Amino acid sequence: MVRLSNATHAYGDETVIENLTLSIDPGEVVAIIGPSGVGKTTVLRILALFLSPTEGSVTFDGRDVWSLSEDERLKLRRRIGMVFQEASLFDATVARNVEYGLRVRESWTDRLRDELWSVVGSNGTPAAVTESLDLVGLADKLDQEARSLSGGEAQRVSFARALAYDPSYLLLDEPTSDLDPRNTDLIEDAVLEAKDRGIGVGVATHDMHQAERIADRIAVILGDGIAEFGPAEQVFENPTDERTAKFVSGELVY
Repeated sequence: MVRLSNATHAYGDETVIENLTLSIDPGEVVAIIGPSGVGKTTVLRILALFLSPTEGSVTFDGRDVWSLSEDERLKLRRRIGMVFQEASLFDATVARNVEYGLRVRESWTDRLRDELWSVVGSNGTPAAVTESLDLVGLADKLDQEARSLSGGEAQRVSFARALAYDPSYLLLDEPTSDLDPRNTDLIEDAVLEAKDRGIGVGVATHDMHQAERIADRIAVILGDGIAEFGPAEQVFENPTDERTAKFVSGELVY
């Protein structure tokens, strides 16, 4: 489990999230929803161990992350994948872009070296690369230049890159923003496949229909922190907080 407990984070004098508690278990999808500006991306960056909360704690498999040494934190960070809202690919083939995730993490465990990197197909591409590209429907574009892809295809390559090294947790920041329905469906299917593999997935999204489709639990963040955190069915059909009911029905709530 990765867990935030009573987490507050400020950029200078501006507090972005306050007294926030949530967790992601292995093999579940947690959607983080709320109006723009409430700190959803900041929550993901703290869960990814990129940021230390100003107050509160982050635990990873029961270990207090920010009490560990930098080397120990790095080992944990290498077990987390993150996909940002806009795909950022290198000027190389699709396969090379996905391989990058393996190369920068190839020393974090023997499992990664022995099971992911060293197993290669007849074309010399690691099996983990071809399998992750197949999962997102891009196995036929292995040797295509990444810069020639559409925006939706590029986002799927970013997802495949994060999935290739079999992370313990996968964090997605608006992964289908501005994508067409087909690319959205393929990414959502890949999220559910990651869940079935036992990977914990956290998704920050403005798309409440998407949250309802893929999430096991939903965290609703409003102006003063978590308004509600519970099973998706409860949040959408029987919320315990009046503000949640208004927000999921489409009213402006801050």
